[in-house]
Amino acid sequence: AALAAAREDEEEKELRQRFMAPPVSGLRELRRRRRELRSRMELLIMETQAEMCRALAALDPGASFTVDSWERKEGGGGISCVLQDGEVFEKAGVNVSVVSGLLSEEAARQMRSRGKSLKAKDGKLPFCAMGVSSVIHPKNPHVPTMHFNYRYFEIEEADGTKQWWFGGGTDLTPTYLNEEDAIHFHKTLKEACDKHDLKLYPKFKKWCDDYFYIKHRGERRGIGGIFFDDMDSPSKEEVFQFVKSCAKAVVPCYIPIVKKHCHDSFTPEEKLWQQLRRGRYVEFNLLYDRGTKFGLLTPGSRIESILMSLPLTARWEYMHNPPESSKEAEILEVLRNPKDWVH
Repeated sequence: AALAAAREDEEEKELRQRFMAPPVSGLRELRRRRRELRSRMELLIMETQAEMCRALAALDPGASFTVDSWERKEGGGGISCVLQDGEVFEKAGVNVSVVSGLLSEEAARQMRSRGKSLKAKDGKLPFCAMGVSSVIHPKNPHVPTMHFNYRYFEIEEADGTKQWWFGGGTDLTPTYLNEEDAIHFHKTLKEACDKHDLKLYPKFKKWCDDYFYIKHRGERRGIGGIFFDDMDSPSKEEVFQFVKSCAKAVVPCYIPIVKKHCHDSFTPEEKLWQQLRRGRYVEFNLLYDRGTKFGLLTPGSRIESILMSLPLTARWEYMHNPPESSKEAEILEVLRNPKDWVH
């Protein structure tokens, strides 16, 4: 018994060192329920957060992450890790949240509009949601902005049956187009998808291009990647393994691009174009993003963490049109007409 307890303490110490902060559910609780998918998903999002934060910190040694653990009185909490005003990153955030409680009527309406038949008991729908979400805004206009998010949802209906699904994706938003980087990014994501089913990458690449569409501008937010939601088949275990492959692809698809360009020289005009593109990023996130909307509709949610995706600086100029055949016009062309990067 003493040996088992010592081994448990050792394991706990190792996990603590591996993560950015103690998990929301507590290490003991996660170990007790280690076979349950909810616990395995929480461990995966904690690991993904730590891997990404360490990879980013290694590229920006003068800066450090502020690590904020927060609690939600309605149930659960989260860990926000934000690096601000570094040499390489203007703002980089990697958040984990594990929340539970009762779904607000507004959030339930949003889900029903996506085709979910949710049968509430006395108007109440107990839910559990967890995910890791990150947005990275670099200083250099030649380093793209990147976003990823992987999440799991569980809802208990009136008769006690549980509905569950996964969602997520990873996408890239360059200020200037670099074809080599676009190919590397998409190929890495395609390899992660192909391990599970060759049909997934083309399907989720198209979904990504369609989802990150700024309707009022007639352009995509970036050059895409993968995006999926409401994924609940073939089985819980198979979808979890797929999500795990995608989460493990986050560092290799992005970090080499940052390393390659973070010391590139740039002009004030290029910086200005980056600020204008950031404005588009803000427009999408505040007007269309489903995650932002869900967060703002969830009682007791942490606004600072939800709006972490917004850049530190952005700009809106009246009637700004780049010259024809310029590098600025080149990226606009791809945002209006998405390309197949891997074939």
